[in-house]
Amino acid sequence: MTACRPLHGAQTVITVHLIFNAHIDPVWLWPWQSGLDSVLATCRSACDLLDEQADLHFTQGEAWTYLQIERTDRRLFERIRRHVEAGRWHLVGGWWIQPDCNGPSGLGLRRQIELGREYFLERFGVFPRVGYNIDSFGHAACLPELLRSFGQDRYVFMRPQEHEMALPGRVFRWRGRTDGPEIVTFRIARAYSTRELTVEHIRASTEQLPEGIEHTMCFAGVGDHGGGITRRQIDWCREHHDRIDGLKIMFSSPDRFFEAISDRIANLPLVTGELQMHSVGCYSVQRAVKLSVRQAEHRLDQAEIVGHLDPDPEPDMGYRLREAWRNVCFTHFHDTYCGTCIPSAYSQIQSQLGLSHAVADEIIQYGIRRLANRLPEDAMQRIVLLNASDEPFGGYMEYELSVEDRQWEDHWQLLDEDGSVIAHQLMDVEAVVSQEWLYFRRLLFRVGIAPHAVKTLRVDRRVRSACDVEHPPHLQPAWRTRIATNAGFAVDLRGTGRMFLGEAGEYPLPKLELIDDHTDTWSHETDRYGLIPAARPRLRAAKLIDQGPLMASLRQRGRVGSSRIESEYRVYAGERFIELLLRIYWSEQHKVLKLTLPLAELMVRRQDGIPVGGVDRLPDGTERPVRDWTLITLASGRRLGLVFPEIYALDAWPDALRLTLLRSPLMAHHYPHPGDAPRGVFADQGLHEFRIRFLAGNDVSAGDLEAQALMMHRPPIAADITLGMPPT
Repeated sequence: MTACRPLHGAQTVITVHLIFNAHIDPVWLWPWQSGLDSVLATCRSACDLLDEQADLHFTQGEAWTYLQIERTDRRLFERIRRHVEAGRWHLVGGWWIQPDCNGPSGLGLRRQIELGREYFLERFGVFPRVGYNIDSFGHAACLPELLRSFGQDRYVFMRPQEHEMALPGRVFRWRGRTDGPEIVTFRIARAYSTRELTVEHIRASTEQLPEGIEHTMCFAGVGDHGGGITRRQIDWCREHHDRIDGLKIMFSSPDRFFEAISDRIANLPLVTGELQMHSVGCYSVQRAVKLSVRQAEHRLDQAEIVGHLDPDPEPDMGYRLREAWRNVCFTHFHDTYCGTCIPSAYSQIQSQLGLSHAVADEIIQYGIRRLANRLPEDAMQRIVLLNASDEPFGGYMEYELSVEDRQWEDHWQLLDEDGSVIAHQLMDVEAVVSQEWLYFRRLLFRVGIAPHAVKTLRVDRRVRSACDVEHPPHLQPAWRTRIATNAGFAVDLRGTGRMFLGEAGEYPLPKLELIDDHTDTWSHETDRYGLIPAARPRLRAAKLIDQGPLMASLRQRGRVGSSRIESEYRVYAGERFIELLLRIYWSEQHKVLKLTLPLAELMVRRQDGIPVGGVDRLPDGTERPVRDWTLITLASGRRLGLVFPEIYALDAWPDALRLTLLRSPLMAHHYPHPGDAPRGVFADQGLHEFRIRFLAGNDVSAGDLEAQALMMHRPPIAADITLGMPPT
């Protein structure tokens, strides 16, 4: 395209870098196979136009996209490679897919980038410098540091848009944390795609440019379900390249734009913190995928650790792990993870995640048994425990041990490697069968294991005199509505209920609240849910389930709305927390279920877990995505921490914290459609289980909550071993 003529009387001419692109959602209102077809059609069309018109440029990211082309049309892939080498097909992003940037763990996001970088370096010899998540719904504060660690110091996004978050300029320097690294960041105006180019669309890209910046980017091309450049758009650009007052338009790329402003970056405005957010409902819908993604991330990392420890790993282990991670990273895609795809797409998504789970489980289970085979023989049955984590484990775990047809005798004991007794408690087994049929016994015990270490517990069945059998002291007496430990951690279900958290004092119990929610799947045009409950639980009398030396539990059943609920509070000997287990049989429509914790004092500070670390947030009632934990500081200085590995959103007010458990909008219902769908499917119907731990005290820290969350995600891997055990 020829350069624009100088405009008479214009003080400044702004160069508009026109970015032809095709944002393609591989899964959204269609299955992934349709996304594949769209990738092929779009990229063939783009290649045809680049072949015809020597001054055109095209921009496309995501390693997944190129892998699909490579697998299905090698000739097309080679055409793209030649255009990349010629500098006219521009690689951006470089990640495996454009993920949701709030939900995946830090580990998951690193794998997302590592897999993409590996692919781009192998196939094209380069890794893009420009990070590129133009349709993701929000951007966590950890991203600038993460991008920088992979050599990406430039970033392009669109959401949140101008009406969702005020920013000091269209292009700015972004730091996630005050003392963290920064990247130069550009926010797309209006849309990343458009079927028809207009003067208004071009001019929107020039709004909010910082002083001294005479370049901007305007994105064009048909997107979502593919299309890319159109001849009509090209013709419009050629016709208008020098006809819009004060502007000149050029076919370009994000790299060229950032190079054009490189000498002005130091003077750009600075933004610190997270960039939030669009569509708050995305973090509390289609929970099954979020849960499966998080479990797969931890399980695959455990499998990698076991693989390194395995004395005889299978030769294809590395390949299988890489493919399993690719499946998980594909489900990080923002519409997939956020629950906004059509219902039928999720059966395939869950199958892909299930394959990753199966791969991880096989590597783990075979690996720990090969490790166990190297242990010396022993006359006693043993439980082999492996801490497949980079952090120590110190806490309780449950394990069902095979005892053939024997009853667990009172004199049986668990011993560690040096012969010391490990306190244990019997619990109900998972199977609901007659005692005569049982071949297993469920044990609860507390262990400490170093990172990557193996620990063995021996089952000592030798008969001793009563005085030689060690019995740890029981918890404080428990009765029908109250359980407690000797350390002062207690739950009392009388009245509205109370928690006693040791020296930190007394707190009200959290309460379930069912709230009307008539928003769409995304919850467009809202940043919070209502405060007035449509229904509260109707509960039966509490029942004491466990009362032993290590743990006591109270269970209560009831209903909220049309959904059955079961809650179980637990206290553990030696632990500084109270645990709540929730089981919800969800059968609501257009409702949201909150677990609300009233605060006896006002909240003065709140820190939420994000993919890496935490971020301070105001208690202003805004719904926000969260990872694993939140830490509250009250007016008196006391701190209250909550750990919740299976919950992904919350809101907070000065006098209350509300965890978002479930929502039931129509799936794939996009505002402003009225939502009248005779075959519509309501989200997340069925059984859901949650675990929440409550910690309190002036010394509770974010590090304590991180450690608790990791141990909940990664309990030790366990297996029986009977090397040398004589026949029964």
